[in-house]
Amino acid sequence: MAGKELFKARRMFVEKATKVLIDQLLDDLLHDRVLNEGQKDSILEKNNTTADKARSLIDMVVKKGDVASRKMIDHLQSRDHLVHSELGLSSGQPALGLSSGQPALGLSSGQPAQPAAEPQKQQEWSTRLIRTREDSWKKKQDDDVYPVAENSKSNRVALIITNMKFTDEKLNRNGAEKDEKNMVELLRALGYEVVKYRNLTGKLIDDAVIEFSKHPKLKEADSVMVVIMSHGKLGAILGVDWKKEISDDEKPDEFPIDNIYKHLGPEKCPALENKPKIIIIQACRGEKEGSVLVRDGANPAVVSDAAGEENIEDDGLRYVIQEKDFIALLSCTPDTVSYRHKADGSFLIQYVVEVLNTFAHKDDIDELFRKVMKRFEDLPFQTKKQMPTKDRCTMTKRFYFVPGL
Repeated sequence: MAGKELFKARRMFVEKATKVLIDQLLDDLLHDRVLNEGQKDSILEKNNTTADKARSLIDMVVKKGDVASRKMIDHLQSRDHLVHSELGLSSGQPALGLSSGQPALGLSSGQPAQPAAEPQKQQEWSTRLIRTREDSWKKKQDDDVYPVAENSKSNRVALIITNMKFTDEKLNRNGAEKDEKNMVELLRALGYEVVKYRNLTGKLIDDAVIEFSKHPKLKEADSVMVVIMSHGKLGAILGVDWKKEISDDEKPDEFPIDNIYKHLGPEKCPALENKPKIIIIQACRGEKEGSVLVRDGANPAVVSDAAGEENIEDDGLRYVIQEKDFIALLSCTPDTVSYRHKADGSFLIQYVVEVLNTFAHKDDIDELFRKVMKRFEDLPFQTKKQMPTKDRCTMTKRFYFVPGL
């Protein structure tokens, strides 16, 4: 029953509800005639703290019964899906029927109740990685798919760099521990050996990527993943010693994102030539809002075009494309911020984990990233401030993780 369900979530609702959320719910419930103007004013005027307002609101609605409680649960889901999820409330359920002879809210007893709208089916997200069926994988293997074999899967390697603690403590990234834990669990489930670093300067991030490019497993691996989580700006990841104001002779503590592509490209890392290189970056790319939570063999030769092709002989030299087989998912569009929950971690990492757990057994990486982006499009209106973007995609084939096979 909706009333009992809402009552069980009472304590956490009082803790989680913000003033903005309470105001929105009051307007919604007033519109639905669950509350009247006097009741709304009483909740706002007789309670000094946000917690008291939240407590008064939920108590008043629960006393009105299951229909009123269901309406509040549904409005809570549409207004703040994170709080709705944290409270463990059901979703997408039609309003419960009333007993015979009892009028629906807002209708006189002489008016026939309108048929309930068909509820939209809610996507259920898996908390564990779903395995790929062997017959399903056989159907996907063709010339347009990057090869995945048992030996290459066993040599997968991933790099994770998470900056949590900064020299300027005001920049500390609360919730980043949850992001790191979730990504490590996901990558290991996908078959990647995880190389993990924490709290690096920009120079040390660069050193870590270079060291990763020399990992002995790369020659046999079918793919690699690089996940970097920190503060950022357009084109750069911030190191832990970054500060807003520096002297003229100081260099900012930053790692240029371009360096990932240089260090893992064919000139510096021939072991990864023609193999998928998947990059995920959780960091701001500016200070604007996008529409809390916190804002958050031998090396192949690369021949210059300056020499005419007619002057080049076949002497072991060959052209390679400097940047190919990459795909990156950045947490937001250029010049904008990305967001992180202080307890649950960033929206991007939460959604990456949920989407890959649920769909990596059947979708390729490009489609998986599209599904992550779609999650942000489905956010309630007031939180539509961030949109991840796929970037520098040079993959010429489809790549499947093939988990569990």
